[in-house]
Amino acid sequence: MTGDDFRQLYDYHFKFNRLIWDHSVAALSDEQLMRDLGYSHGSLHSQIVHLMSIDERWFSGLRGVDVPDFLDSADFPDRPSIRAKWDMIEADMRGYLTMLTDTQVSQPFNEMKVWQVLFHVLNHGTDHRAQMLSMLSQLGAPTFPQDFVFYVWGVDVTKPR
Repeated sequence: MTGDDFRQLYDYHFKFNRLIWDHSVAALSDEQLMRDLGYSHGSLHSQIVHLMSIDERWFSGLRGVDVPDFLDSADFPDRPSIRAKWDMIEADMRGYLTMLTDTQVSQPFNEMKVWQVLFHVLNHGTDHRAQMLSMLSQLGAPTFPQDFVFYVWGVDVTKPR
């Protein structure tokens, strides 16, 4: 895989994270966002903070900066604080990806290759988005498919078919 391949895959990752926030989470009350659903990380709020935390930790390592502690959901008590942190993490990730070269993709990193770390973070995000979509459905919020092919084909997944 090339740097351009990963830039496209991460554009998908960022787009679908944003869709969950704008299309689905926006439809929830604050109580629903914080409600412990007894699955994965408990609430959608905690699930989102976990997803942000893993993205930030892996990309900090890739960028060669100190890996921060795991984020604590209590430090993000409302939507503006979550969105501000998520936007910062995404900007840092995009900055790294902008500079990613084809040679770097195959370089070693923590007993793995860079491409394996990048794939892991994408896979982690897809897994947790699927969990969030299930949780959102339970709460009656609008959901959508997150298939990569819909991203490639430019399908508006938020429109009924």
